[in-house]
Amino acid sequence: METTCNYLKNACQEIKLESKQNLNLLALIVVLLTLPLSYAVNSITILFFALTALFSFRKNNFRIEKYLIAPIILYLLMVISIFWSQDVNATLKAISKELPLLIFPICFMAMPALDENKKQFVLKYFSFGMFFYMVFYLIKAIIRYLITKNSAVFFYHDLVNEDLNAIHVSVYMSVAFFYFYTKISESNLFKTISFLFAIFIFLLSSKNIIIVFVFLVVFYEFYNFKKSLARKKTMIGLIVMGLLLLVLSPRIRDRFSSEFHSNTSTTGNNKLDIQGNVNYVNVHQAWTQQKFQQNDYFSGTAFRVYQIRIFKEMLQEDPILFTGYGLNATAFKIKEMGKKHAIFSGDSTHDGYQNKNFHNEYIQLFAEMGIFGFLLIVAIVILNLIKGIQSKDFVHISFAVLTISLFLTESFLSRQRGIVFFTIMYCLFNSSTTSKDIKIS
Repeated sequence: METTCNYLKNACQEIKLESKQNLNLLALIVVLLTLPLSYAVNSITILFFALTALFSFRKNNFRIEKYLIAPIILYLLMVISIFWSQDVNATLKAISKELPLLIFPICFMAMPALDENKKQFVLKYFSFGMFFYMVFYLIKAIIRYLITKNSAVFFYHDLVNEDLNAIHVSVYMSVAFFYFYTKISESNLFKTISFLFAIFIFLLSSKNIIIVFVFLVVFYEFYNFKKSLARKKTMIGLIVMGLLLLVLSPRIRDRFSSEFHSNTSTTGNNKLDIQGNVNYVNVHQAWTQQKFQQNDYFSGTAFRVYQIRIFKEMLQEDPILFTGYGLNATAFKIKEMGKKHAIFSGDSTHDGYQNKNFHNEYIQLFAEMGIFGFLLIVAIVILNLIKGIQSKDFVHISFAVLTISLFLTESFLSRQRGIVFFTIMYCLFNSSTTSKDIKIS
C-alpha cells in the first residue's frame, strides 16, 4: 500500500513538472482519457489540444513528416468525395467527424518533436487511465449483479455499454496491457495490473481481439530475448487463466462456439442449425444464398462474409471502382441489398442487418472512397507495422497488429472514438523523435 501511495505521489509530481514544460503532452493525454466519456467531452478536449498546439507554435518547430502525411491525404480524399457523393448530407456530417485525421497530424508536426521519453510519458498515463476505467467498470458490474443477479453484466457490451462498444474498449485495454506487460520485470504492481487487464479483455468477449491478444502475448515471450523463468510463468498463467474463462464462462464460450460452427459448416442445408425459431446461417450460405428468411441469424463471421459479398455485387452493379459512393454514403446501397436478399429487417427490439455498416474498414473505405481510399488505408497500416518492427517497440507492434486485425472486422474509423484513438496512436508512434524531417523555413 505504501509503495502504491509513493508511486501515485511521484506520478503527480511528474505530471505537474511535465505540464509546465510541455502543456501539449498533458492536453494529448486528456484527449485519450476522455475517449470512454461522451462525444461532447472528447470533442472539447480535442479543441483544447489543438489550441495548446496553436499557442505553443513556433515556426522553427514545424516540419513535414512523411508518415504523418498519409492520414492528411486520406482526410482530403474524404472531403473531395463530396463532389461525387450519393448522399451529400451524410458526407457533410461525416467530414467534421473525420477532422481528427487532419488535426492531429498537423499538431504533431507543429509541436516540438517528441523524444522517446515523452512518448512513453503519454503511453504511461493513458495506460494508467485505462486501468482506472477498468476498475470502475468492474465495480459497476459487481453492483449491478448484486441488484439484478444477472451475470450478463460482466460480459461484452453489458460490461461497458453498447454505445461505448466492448470491441473498441478491448483495443484501448489491449494497448494499455502491453505497456504494463512489457515492463512487469520493473514492478510487481505492473504484473498485478497486467493480470487484471487480461481478465477484463476476456470478459469484454471480443473474439477477434482475444485471439490476437493471445497471439501477441505468446509472440512476445517466444521472440523476446529477455526471457526468464518468471516471465514464462507469467505467460503460462495468463494463458491458463484465459482458457479457464473460456471453459467456465458460458457467455464467452458460446460466442466462440457459434463462430466455430458457422466457420466449419459449409453445406447449404441449415435444418440442423435451427434453435427454437432461429436459423443459424453458415459462412457458405452467407456467400451464396440469394434469399434469406426473417428468422435467419448471422454470426459475426457469417455477417461479415455477407457484407463482403454484397460489396462485390455493388462493384458489379455500379461504377464505383475509382470513386466509391462518397464518404459515409453507402447506407442507402446496403439497405437496397438487404431488401434484395430479404435479410432480417428488424423488429421492436432488434435492429435490422440492413442498417449496419460493412464492419470492415478496408471494405468500408473502398465502398466510400474507391480503390484509392482502399490502397491508402492499406498503406497506412502496413507502414505503421513496418515502423513498429524497425523501432523494436512491442507496444507499437501490438498496436499495429491489433489495428490490422481490427480493421478486418470493424469499421473503426466510422466512429469518433475510433478515429481519435487510431490517429493519436498512429501519430504518437510514427512521429519523429528528432526534428530531422523537412523543415519549413
